Amino acid sequence: MKKSGQGRIGRLAPPVMGIAALLLVWYVICRMELFSAYVLPPPEKVLDSFWNMWISGEIFEDIYISMTRVLRGFVIAFGLAFLLGMLRVVFPASGPYFEYLVQFFRNVPPLSMIPLLILWCGIGETTKTAIIVLASFFPMYLNVVKGFTGCDRKLLEVGDMFDYSKKEKFFKIILPYASADILVGMRIGLGYSWRAIIGAEMVAASTGLGHMILFAQQMSRTDKVIVGILVIGIVGYATDRLFGLAIGKLLKGNYENGWN
Repeated sequence: MKKSGQGRIGRLAPPVMGIAALLLVWYVICRMELFSAYVLPPPEKVLDSFWNMWISGEIFEDIYISMTRVLRGFVIAFGLAFLLGMLRVVFPASGPYFEYLVQFFRNVPPLSMIPLLILWCGIGETTKTAIIVLASFFPMYLNVVKGFTGCDRKLLEVGDMFDYSKKEKFFKIILPYASADILVGMRIGLGYSWRAIIGAEMVAASTGLGHMILFAQQMSRTDKVIVGILVIGIVGYATDRLFGLAIGKLLKGNYENGWN
């Protein structure tokens, strides 16, 4: 028990020290007045603004709205990525018909599509959902395809020995084999979803964390801008860690990646 507690403290110490060092540098810069309080407010003012937004419930409302949008777009993007990836495996000849289009749009920044989406769909939820789908679809699709097409040929030969149909091969061999890549792709896609929704809310929304940051900037409330940035980072990190823990549980620790 003691060793476990010491190990946990040892893992927590470096990140805590890093955060403390950053806060100390921030505090010293503000005390030395290297920048005006308008450009860089002191930590205590940012904390006070965060506390007021916490008490009023304003920050929770924005978090809920942004998270709802993220999850909606993320689910749609994953469904499309999985279906197209499955299509490539079940019907390999279908790949050339859409693969070049996928590669083309993968290199188009989603935020560059905002003006066109606003013209087509207005500034409602459809535009924000479409931006999230465009941002998160491609990393998930690439990982789904990697998982499906990278299946060990020897396992497929075993399926042939048992006279498995194409459907049985897919669900009993290919899908379980690809599960690690699919889950990692979903984790990456979730991060891209958070990046996209903030940009979308800054341009085409009247609610959410992105809009809150933009409105604070227009009101010259740098402290609220910093609060918004910190909250986005915390919420994004929390969702990523939860997804990482889910991957670890589902795969029973058999898959390692650079985030753990």
